[in-house]
Parts: sequence; C-alpha cells; structure tokens
Amino acid sequence: MIGQSDIAEIVEEYDRLKLRIGMTASHSALDICDGAIEEGFPTVAYCKEGRHKTYANYFKTQRSSSGRVLRGMVDKAIVMDDFNDVLAPDMQAEMRKRNVIYIPNRSFTSYSSISDIEDNFRVPMFGSRNMLRMEERTEDQDYYWILEKAGLPYPEKIDNPEDIDCLVIVKLHHAQKKLERGFFTCASFKEYQEKSAALLAEGVIDQASLDGARIER
Repeated sequence: MIGQSDIAEIVEEYDRLKLRIGMTASHSALDICDGAIEEGFPTVAYCKEGRHKTYANYFKTQRSSSGRVLRGMVDKAIVMDDFNDVLAPDMQAEMRKRNVIYIPNRSFTSYSSISDIEDNFRVPMFGSRNMLRMEERTEDQDYYWILEKAGLPYPEKIDNPEDIDCLVIVKLHHAQKKLERGFFTCASFKEYQEKSAALLAEGVIDQASLDGARIER
C-alpha cells in the first residue's frame, strides 16, 4: 500500500495553483467534471478509444479569452487503448506533470485492479485508497460493515429466498457483462423462482451468482 507520506512527497512537487481534476471517463465522469468546473478546477478525462467522443467532442470545454467557461466541462480528454492504461508509469508521470488529483470513481476500480491502485498508482487521489475495497460486497469489511459500525440504517438481508414476503431486490452480477448488474425485484418466493428461471434461461444471470446473491428488503 502506498503510504500517506509517499503521496505527501508527490503533492509537495505540485503547483497548487494549477491543480487539475482527473477521472476515468465512464458514466459518472461528467458529474465529476461538472462539479470540478463549478469549483474552478480544470478537468482531464482519461478515455478508452471508441468511447471517447462524449468527452473529447460533445462536452469539450469552451472558454473565453479570460478563461471563463462558456460551455462544456471536459478541458482535456486523454484517449487510451484501455482504461487500465492509467496505471502505466509514463501515464502516471504525465498526470503528475499536469498536477492531477484523481477522483477514484467506481469505474476506476472496476477496470483496474484494486491491488495495483493501492500499491502502484503514484498519483494523489481524493479520498482514501484504504477504503476502495469497501465498495466490494465480497470483502469482509464492505460498505454494509461501515454502515453497521456507524449505526446507520441499511436494507435488511434475507438469507433464504423462501422467506420473501414483501417487495425485495435480488442483487447479483450479470452473467455476460461482468461490470453490469443482473438485479431483479420480486415480492414472493414464487415470483423469485419465476423471474430467476427466466433470467437463467436468457443467460442474463448464472446459477453461481444466483446462489451467492444478496436479497434485501
């Protein structure tokens, strides 16, 4: 794990008056860019070839001669062969030269290994890299653990589908698109059986994911 002192040394080399906000250019990137622009920070979107036009063309920032934003929210779009290329040493060096503070949106940890981010991503991030794993439901100390420790309410888990007696959501991965969800709702065990059977037949979910699904009400 890259330590706080290591990142502090990197930040010391940054020009604090020229900070830029960087992020993986997925669906949440525009929200990040919009907020960054509103707060006065230039933005850098790290895009995958073939999925870059939204950021490089359609939402490209247009500024006046004084630097005021006229429209758009993406100042610079870096187009890469793969989202994981942000971990390449030369790409990280360019980020540091640009004084980039990286926002670790969910897509960052989906397309790049959390272990690599923890150990090899030598770019300052907003937030704590110690908490990235907590977004994974497979971790012992996940976001449900945080909510429980904080004494905050969260959906009740149903362990046995036969106990479904009200509207619930069944959370599991999509069988074909691993970064997508195969969630479905039902209000009884009978409906659970019918919907899960249909989704299994369509190839949307698989039995292993269904067996490990989390049911919440």
